[in-house]
Amino acid sequence: MKIAVMGGDGFVGWPTSLHLSARGHEVHIIDNLSRRWIDTELGVQSLTPMDSIQERTRIWHQETGRRIRFHLIDLARDYEVLKAWLAKERPDAIIHFAEQRAAPYSMKSDRHKNYTVNNNVNATHNLLNALVEVDLDAHLVHLGTMGVYGYSSVGAAIPEGYLTVGVETLSGGTASQEILYPANPGSVYHMTKCLDQLLFQFYAKNDGLRITDLHQGIVWGTHTPETRLHPQLINRFDYDGDYGTVLNRFLIQAAIGYPLTVHGTGGQTRAFIHIQDSVRCVELALNSPPKRGERVKIFNQMTETHRVRDLAELVARMTGAEVAYLPNPRKEAAENDLVVRNEQFLELGLNPTTLEEGLLAEVVDVARKYAYRVDRSRIPSVSAWTKDIAPTIERDPEGKRLKSVS
Repeated sequence: MKIAVMGGDGFVGWPTSLHLSARGHEVHIIDNLSRRWIDTELGVQSLTPMDSIQERTRIWHQETGRRIRFHLIDLARDYEVLKAWLAKERPDAIIHFAEQRAAPYSMKSDRHKNYTVNNNVNATHNLLNALVEVDLDAHLVHLGTMGVYGYSSVGAAIPEGYLTVGVETLSGGTASQEILYPANPGSVYHMTKCLDQLLFQFYAKNDGLRITDLHQGIVWGTHTPETRLHPQLINRFDYDGDYGTVLNRFLIQAAIGYPLTVHGTGGQTRAFIHIQDSVRCVELALNSPPKRGERVKIFNQMTETHRVRDLAELVARMTGAEVAYLPNPRKEAAENDLVVRNEQFLELGLNPTTLEEGLLAEVVDVARKYAYRVDRSRIPSVSAWTKDIAPTIERDPEGKRLKSVS
């Protein structure tokens, strides 16, 4: 297939591009490189050194003989350029990663909230609009988030996207109706993913677009088989308080002797998936497209759930690190349960990668190798969800005043 990977320079987009190229697909990366500019804005860099996208794709061709082509297009701003590219290239499938992905970044200030909404919602709508205008029947696979469901405890497993409800009729009976699972975003970033869902529903219903929406858990790990082929193909590794995901942050903190920062009670339960499974799930979704006229196909792209404090204790036992409990910058329940259904990917043949000490140790080894690149002042999470929370957030750059427990 000819596949366009929107946002293919990013944390999940890059290994997905390599994975699909290695399997014989013609891969085109479309990206505005905004994630690299955000590094500059925040004054932080990926733990792992990243070459330019042009150098990365050159090395990939050198090592494999396969080409990945790069196109500098901003989906949110360059609508006519995007439309012209789609009309000319007419890819068979499109993978949409081209959104600002960090909840803390989306809550930093009013400017960051506006940027996240403008970038994410416009990018998604421009893509859908362009597909209709150029009459392109490409399968669109979107990377969403488990966060669209929220993290409240309802005492039932979260279904894959849809919920059957009973509606009382005028005659006093009950009519059965299937709806999107009620959205409950916990940040401006998550809200944009909820808005994506509604855009997908409309364009699938109104124009017959074939769309798959992947509600993904938190990604951990660094390597895939393809990124191991050459040092310059390594994936990015974010450890800062805005972009670093919780488990990867624990592992880098352990590697450099920084306390593992648990916010609140650590009773927040989250869904997780290893980066290798993430790229496999995208491939499985590509190979199982909905038919034209069918509803949006929704998968829960996760393999296991864990409480944050349990993860911290696991990493502490493995590495000897200390655990520090800090005020929570987020506005969320202190404790929640999370039971998630993910039968569809299992039925398609996914063999889940679970949290094993060998893989965790592998990430710690990567962290130790590049520890000289860590800016310790960027580790604390200081983006507060509300103005009244902001004064409670610990901003000590060295972790020396953190309340820690063994």
